[in-house]
Amino acid sequence: MAAAAAWPELEAAARERRRELALPGPAVAERVAAGGGRLPAQLLALPLLQSLELSGCPALRELGPGLAAALPALHTLVLSGNALGPAGLGAGLGGQLPVLRILDLSGNGLEALPAALGGAAEGAPEGPAAFPQLRSLNLSGNRLRELGPGLAGAAPQLQSLLLSGNRLRALPGGLLPPGTAGPFPLLSRLEAADNEVQELGADIAALPALKSLDVANNQLRELPAALADCPRLKEANFRGNQLRDKRLEKMVNGCQMKAILEYLRAGGRGKGKGDSSREEARKKKREKQQKKDGGDGEQDELEEASKLLVKVLHISENPAPLVVKASPGVKDVRAFIVCCVLRGVSLQPGNALRRFLSLQTKLHEDICEKRTAATIATHDLQLIKAPLTYDVQPPDQLKIAPLGRKEIKAKDLLRQLQLEAEEQRKQKKRQNVSGLHRYLQLLDGKDNYPCLLDAEGAVISFPPITNSEKTKIRKETRDLFLEVTSDTSLQICKDVMDTLILKIAELNRSTLENKGESGSDNDSEALQGPVSLNSQAENLPLVVEQVRVVDTDGNLKVLYPSKTDLATVSSLLTVLR
Repeated sequence: MAAAAAWPELEAAARERRRELALPGPAVAERVAAGGGRLPAQLLALPLLQSLELSGCPALRELGPGLAAALPALHTLVLSGNALGPAGLGAGLGGQLPVLRILDLSGNGLEALPAALGGAAEGAPEGPAAFPQLRSLNLSGNRLRELGPGLAGAAPQLQSLLLSGNRLRALPGGLLPPGTAGPFPLLSRLEAADNEVQELGADIAALPALKSLDVANNQLRELPAALADCPRLKEANFRGNQLRDKRLEKMVNGCQMKAILEYLRAGGRGKGKGDSSREEARKKKREKQQKKDGGDGEQDELEEASKLLVKVLHISENPAPLVVKASPGVKDVRAFIVCCVLRGVSLQPGNALRRFLSLQTKLHEDICEKRTAATIATHDLQLIKAPLTYDVQPPDQLKIAPLGRKEIKAKDLLRQLQLEAEEQRKQKKRQNVSGLHRYLQLLDGKDNYPCLLDAEGAVISFPPITNSEKTKIRKETRDLFLEVTSDTSLQICKDVMDTLILKIAELNRSTLENKGESGSDNDSEALQGPVSLNSQAENLPLVVEQVRVVDTDGNLKVLYPSKTDLATVSSLLTVLR
């Protein structure tokens, strides 16, 4: 009983039948140390638990036996910044976690994978996969030198594998089991920056769904031509490697993904002479124009880099920082929210607004896992009336003017959307609904719905369903209020926000480069008059203003971006703090 009394958080979780539990590492470190460096046994008496986070606790060396068997409903497990080794993980992760989707083991100093992740296997493990639904695995900031081929059998549905900050020397290396047909058929994101990778193998093309690859700051001298055979590769970061081919290195530093793939497809140095001669002719023309204008290639590269700068404006530097107050009721509905302000966005030229909206849709499909992991909302900052409150309201009381619709009660909106979904399904003769209607089930069984209220009490966001027409983004919008919510974990909110800011920065650069091209968003809310955009303003970095989320007593819950935020995209984005 004495041990149980030492963990009031667990007693409360059991009493309130909680599905999420976050234990701040520093606050529980002394108790973990007193328990022999392992999680308390009381944790195993919480079978309803779906999300568990215990990070930043150097005293935590092992999970203790039976975690997987005791917590079968876990879909998110975050154990970053602890001192867990393969043995300490093995006892807890042994067995099946049938619905686990997110596993974060970053910053634990692991030198090998635990057996549950295939670390002790010669090949794919026999029998059922230990993590059949695992979508995201974060192993960044450890000491891994290699990955065993057993991982493919342990987590066959993996979509995101984060390996930055380890000691890997080859990629994919032992990750792909020899002779196995189609390992990792869904892996779309592979990050291995800041390792010791000397060889990027041609078998990288055996990852059919790979969209994003990051191998920055390694020891690569060559890039394999097989990269051009990756059918879905859209983004790659090879910067910080000493490539022998200086022409290729210049493309890499300029983030010219399409040109890199075309160059590799043509055979690189000494091959693809037709392509090479045309590129050389274009290069000479550029150099001639640069001399005429009194510029040089180095200056152009500096200007190019400046367009991907982001400057953080700290609370202490902001005379009127925006604050969001979170009510106690959100913890049982949609507990996690991260917000910030982003200034200097250009949505006026061409089809920039349409591309911006498309960007959000793609992020909802990919990193937000069809909104099941997190939901993004973007607002025109000038239409925000602060302060803001993150709260919950009953379905028959919550009113919102959804995008493109008149004000309606939440319960009536959902009923309307469900009818539309069913009608659409019948028209297209499908078995299941699609589009926005897929997200309606996320609110099933909720007595209250989450919402973000402005100072006038108006609902400006109803996650995960819709934003409000009141703060709708238009072509003239320059400053944004960004919001990410989740019922899974705070870290997911931060990861999604990191990626959102990166994608907006990339879109901004592309928009400013091509602002003269024709195009239209067919937006009925187009500008009444022209907006002046001078070249000096275009080259300024985007500014991210910190936003605090506090509880009703004013105690800080989360500040974004903090010193450690935006780290996941640091190899693609220069952050001035």
